[in-house]
Amino acid sequence: MNRFQRFFTQLKVLLDAAVLALAFGVAYTLRFWSPGFLPFEVKSPWNNTLRILGTILVLYPAVIHAFGLYRPARIRSFLDDAFGLFKAWCIASMALISVTYFLQPVRYSRLVLGLFFATSLALLVAERWTFRRVLQAIRRRGHNLKDVLVVGAGDLGRRVIATLQDHRELGFRVAGVLTRRPAKVGSEIDGVPVIGRLGDLRAIMASRRIDQVIIALPLEEQAALRGLMAVLSESTADVKIVPDLVQYVTLSGGVEEFGGLPLLSLQNGPLEGWNGVTKRLFDVVFSSAALVVAGPVLAVCALFVKAGSRGPIFYRQERMGMDGRLFHILKLRTMRPDAEAAGAQMAVPGDARVTPLGRFLRRTSIDELPQLWNVLRGDMSLVGPRPERPVFIEEFRRQIPRYQLRHKVKAGITGWAQVNGLRGQTSIEKRIEYDLYYIENWSLWLDVKILARTVAGGFLSKNAY
Repeated sequence: MNRFQRFFTQLKVLLDAAVLALAFGVAYTLRFWSPGFLPFEVKSPWNNTLRILGTILVLYPAVIHAFGLYRPARIRSFLDDAFGLFKAWCIASMALISVTYFLQPVRYSRLVLGLFFATSLALLVAERWTFRRVLQAIRRRGHNLKDVLVVGAGDLGRRVIATLQDHRELGFRVAGVLTRRPAKVGSEIDGVPVIGRLGDLRAIMASRRIDQVIIALPLEEQAALRGLMAVLSESTADVKIVPDLVQYVTLSGGVEEFGGLPLLSLQNGPLEGWNGVTKRLFDVVFSSAALVVAGPVLAVCALFVKAGSRGPIFYRQERMGMDGRLFHILKLRTMRPDAEAAGAQMAVPGDARVTPLGRFLRRTSIDELPQLWNVLRGDMSLVGPRPERPVFIEEFRRQIPRYQLRHKVKAGITGWAQVNGLRGQTSIEKRIEYDLYYIENWSLWLDVKILARTVAGGFLSKNAY
């Protein structure tokens, strides 16, 4: 660990301690020095207060350290850092409660502790965010950098160099590249010099200050890995490997652990674990509220559908959803009852099968509102790729690469493709491109943005026939 890293680690511990002391001071002041804000009572003895504060200043940093949150982690995202901090805070808070109520001879003010818990978490997260921003600004100016040696001058090595140069806030400086081909030595890759061959690794590690080595070799050169690792085991540099398998990662790939065995996931859905729980809770809450709001509109439109033509009010159609499961989608009927007597076919502009009222319902997307019930049942989500009929899917999956990957998430009432104008008789290839972008970049915030754009104008579409 270099001197900059030791300094920033020590500074992080001191800042955490200062923030915890501030949070406790705020909680104590609100409780005992703000009679107009909270009912005043006799203050706790100072020795008891100082004992609790001392426990906090030792306990919380110790638990945070146990969770590895003081270790250097330049590529860890702020959300991962905040979630790790939240878990450490929960454990430390439970330990503090145990110490306070079971080991202390005199119980301390519960309201002070309650205020401290709320204040400390908010201040710790804000402090970590500010610290990260300041540190990133320092690194952009060329300080606190780690020198990186990239082993591999092929396409994979170029991608590593480009990624490091695009994220200068992480504080990585590419010192050089090693290659398999003698002819490349002395050339440059995106301004980075190729300083030697693979066999020169030992000499380069001995003559230069290298903090991290990133091995980016193609699959056919993986046999050289054993010799490279034997050399690197003699140094203190961090070693990372970028497997050439990244070219086969098609959806939400990453490293998983199974019984202590690392597994490289090449194709996976993004809505596993808490992500799936969060999205489902979001769907249930907002689809329930939307059904209440849209209820009167649905009731009026249902009466018009019934009065306008013979046949059922609602139209049930088989669609394919998540993991290829089939379900029946609900819509207000917009076509004549015998519309598909000759077989399934897509709607086209000026389709004679659509009733006059149905044309209005389609253009305003009101016919889609019954799908809120599909969302509540769990067949669909508020946001996701629009579901297709199995009869058309067989044709699409043969013609369009990666088409089936759109079924790694639940189908949606609206989606990224729809709010970008891709409805009706628009390019199916373009729609799949937008659907896969949504899946690969899913976040709850992206769902909120798509819903906001849908409400603001996405219901109306010139491509809805």
